[in-house]
Amino acid sequence: MKNLGQMMKQAQQMQQKMAEMQERLAEAEIDGQAGGGLVKITMTGKGDVKAVRIDPSLALPQEIEVLEDLVLAAVNDARAKVEQAAGEQMKEITGGLDLPGGLKLPF
Repeated sequence: MKNLGQMMKQAQQMQQKMAEMQERLAEAEIDGQAGGGLVKITMTGKGDVKAVRIDPSLALPQEIEVLEDLVLAAVNDARAKVEQAAGEQMKEITGGLDLPGGLKLPF
């Protein structure tokens, strides 16, 4: 029984470390770019897009903010749809059972 108690304690510590890691990752901001830096995106470690920057040479200068907003909205919309589809597939795999609180797929 002593080994079971030790295993439970280790599992609890691991769960706490995972939660801390997920929190740090959620707060991180990561930059990506394309086209030699003409398009730049800032995303959180959780995959949320925070900013889109497009070099004005790619669009009419007076429309650049609208273009950036549209790209941002499209990226976030696609991400949400991917998560929804993955959730539906997971329910099929698990026979409709939801995963316990901390057991979510990393997106």
